[in-house]
Amino acid sequence: MAKRFTTQLFVSRLSGYTTDQSLRQLFSPFGQIREARLIKDSQTQRPKGFGFVTFESEDDAQKAMKAFDGKIVDGRLIFVEAAKEEPPTTDVNTQGHYKTS
Repeated sequence: MAKRFTTQLFVSRLSGYTTDQSLRQLFSPFGQIREARLIKDSQTQRPKGFGFVTFESEDDAQKAMKAFDGKIVDGRLIFVEAAKEEPPTTDVNTQGHYKTS
């Protein structure tokens, strides 16, 4: 079975002046965007320089990744890659045994 491409992209090395809205506008020519969000410092609320863009379609996400990975945006060389899916968590204690409640 072929591995599916994700619809969520991880975008790193963004300018400190990038906003959620400008991130959405940057990627919108490639298709319908479900979500565009920057990761912010919890204390200062300033962007950390990376974020996520989620497209409605895998093809659109792939096109956007190819178009922007390694390009200069707002004076910064940015990198765009498929976001990694978090592995499912299992409720296991430190001895490797499943917890029982």
